[in-house]
Amino acid sequence: MPRARKSASPFRYFNSSPEVIRLVVLIYVRFPPSLWNVDNLLFERGIDIRHKALRLWWNRFGQMFAGDIRRQRVSRMRGFRHWRWHLDEMYVKLNGEMV
Repeated sequence: MPRARKSASPFRYFNSSPEVIRLVVLIYVRFPPSLWNVDNLLFERGIDIRHKALRLWWNRFGQMFAGDIRRQRVSRMRGFRHWRWHLDEMYVKLNGEMV
């Protein structure tokens, strides 16, 4: 009888904790500093991580964290009684034509 596989953590091959990875990626997303600035900011707080690792984490986990934030935001909005998505129309003039 085959055993059921546990869902593997996406952080399993990294030496840093998931909390530090999440903090670093969210700092890089929330504020527009360069990877070097995030590296220096964390170094001042006692976390020694290089900018190459930060870039790897952003590429690997950025979409996952964005999806989590999006799902949380939508689930909070559904708590309101009259919750709906709204899309406003926008017109732009391109080559003299309104699009």
